[in-house]
Amino acid sequence: MDRLRFAQAATGLGLSLGEEQLDRFEAFEEALYAANEVMNLTRVPREECETRHFLDSILFQDLVKEGADVLDVGTGPGFPAFPLACARPDLDVMALDSSGKMLGFLAANAPHNLTTLNVRMEDWGVQEAFDVVTGRALAPLAIQLELGAAALKLGGLLIPMRTPSDAEEARQLPVGKLGLRLHALHERALPGTDVVRLFPVYRKVKETPEGYPRKWAEIKRSPLGSRPTPDARR
Repeated sequence: MDRLRFAQAATGLGLSLGEEQLDRFEAFEEALYAANEVMNLTRVPREECETRHFLDSILFQDLVKEGADVLDVGTGPGFPAFPLACARPDLDVMALDSSGKMLGFLAANAPHNLTTLNVRMEDWGVQEAFDVVTGRALAPLAIQLELGAAALKLGGLLIPMRTPSDAEEARQLPVGKLGLRLHALHERALPGTDVVRLFPVYRKVKETPEGYPRKWAEIKRSPLGSRPTPDARR
């Protein structure tokens, strides 16, 4: 990792990283690619880790209020959970994934303000526990929103990490069914690349109805905004 380049890019995103934080990022990269030789944790080449994993994960950090409880759904080996927790020690971050292999690695390399949970989101049953729910394109947008809505506190923000191709869907999805309202659409350029990320920001304005998120098979069969199939109407 080029520490100076990374620190300067982080400054451009509104973060001032100290030497101890840079040490943690560097150690995490080292551990990730050492483990990747036998565990298949990431397909991103090491020379791109600084940009595609670390900077990508903190592009939206300014949208997360100070002291927030943050849930990262489908974190994999820790993105965006680890960079957010490391760069923002004021946050309490929970990283959730169904893969014990991924979470085992992350738990062994987590800062003090990051915890892990090995469960499927649709089976967890948590409600109104987090200020911010996020996730890095773990599923189609409609599914990602359904998985995350119930876990948000009233007034909290659901901020999926998406691409500009999702913008129209983000505007059109009937998120009121989940107790959400589209608050803003933010596009951010990934430093040092021509890549642009989209962050649709949904605010929770009322309680998510009981029964959401639905079981995975039902979500897949009839995602939010789709026309009901005969099976889905039964």
